[in-house]
Formats: sequence, structure tokens, C-alpha cells
Amino acid sequence: MRVVIAEDSAILRAGLVELLNLRGHEVLAAVADGESLCAAVREHRPDVSIVDIRMPPTHTDEGLRASIALRAELPGCAILLFSQYVETQYATELLADRAGGVGYLLKDRVAEVSDFLDALRRVADGETVLDPEVVSQLFTATRKTDALAGLTPREREVLGLMAEGRSNSAIAARLFLSAGSVEKYVSSIFGKLALPQSEGDNRRVLAVLRYLES
Repeated sequence: MRVVIAEDSAILRAGLVELLNLRGHEVLAAVADGESLCAAVREHRPDVSIVDIRMPPTHTDEGLRASIALRAELPGCAILLFSQYVETQYATELLADRAGGVGYLLKDRVAEVSDFLDALRRVADGETVLDPEVVSQLFTATRKTDALAGLTPREREVLGLMAEGRSNSAIAARLFLSAGSVEKYVSSIFGKLALPQSEGDNRRVLAVLRYLES
């Protein structure tokens, strides 16, 4: 494989270069920041790039954002994220096009070199390869984000006022609605959030918790 590496740790970057060269692969460039990654990929058009997420200058999500930009500019550009961290916000965006050729492995969870090389080959071949821990955290983040997706704007407004501790009558007065209309909105919110009536649970509190989580 023809590979570009973006890793800000000099020792790890050198280790990846040596590992890939020993296994017969060609490292076209080994860089330490997102801007250099983009330049290297545009120049060399590798089979796959290995990208750390946190790189200079802020060491937050430069590698991930650079990967998203490259995928938008060069559709099918294969990227294997290789990091110690799970960054859910932009990782979800990276995977959203479902085009394949994307991987996300956690450095501390790769037990065998052969597993890493196999994942790299699969990503280069257009597959999607994700560490189970990454899948778990992405699922949790997506579930929280989408918890209120089925609510109408008015229902969200009602739920927001519920979160402020307002009663149905107070909500009705605030939104210039009848008490009956507010009751219907609240009932609809409970239904869409899958909160059935129960003697042991306060559905109003549970609905507010969903709102706060999202």
C-alpha cells in the first residue's frame, strides 16, 4: 500500500514508518499536523492515510477536521483514524456519507500488529473498520442527540418550559395556548419519548431529563 501518515508524536510517527516499510508498504509522507496532511494527500493521492486526531496547533481535533475536508474534496479518500481518544461530534460527520474507506482505531486497544495492518488494508479497500469502543460511544452520543428528533418545534418549546419548572397552566399562559392544548402537547411528548404511564415513574421528570441530556 501507498500510505501517508499524520502523527504529531515523533516517536510514534517514526515507528509507523518503520513498521510499514518493513512490511513492504510505501510511506509517501509522514507529517505532524492537519495542514501538512492535506497537502501530502493532495500531492501523493495515497491508497490510505493514517491520521491522529489531536495535532497542532490546539491538539483537539485538527486531524479529524482535516480528514473531513479531504473526504469532501477527494471522495473515496481512505482514512484510518488512529487515536487515544473518541471524538464523537466530527467522527459522526466523517462516517455520515457511508461511502466506506474509513476506519477508527484506538491506540491502546490494538493488541496485535497484524490486526492493525489488516484494518489498514480493509480501509484501503473501501471498507469501514471501527473499534467496538468507538461504536459504543458514537451510538451513545447519537442516541442522545436524536432523543428529541421526533418532536415538533412547538413540542420542543413546551418541553423547554417544562424543564424550567413551569406548570401546564404557566406554559399555557406563556405560549398563549389553552390548558387543553398544552395537555395534548405534553401527552404527545410523552408518547414520542416512549414514556408510558407508570405508578413508579414521574414522566414529567423523565422527559425533562431527556431534554437536558440532549
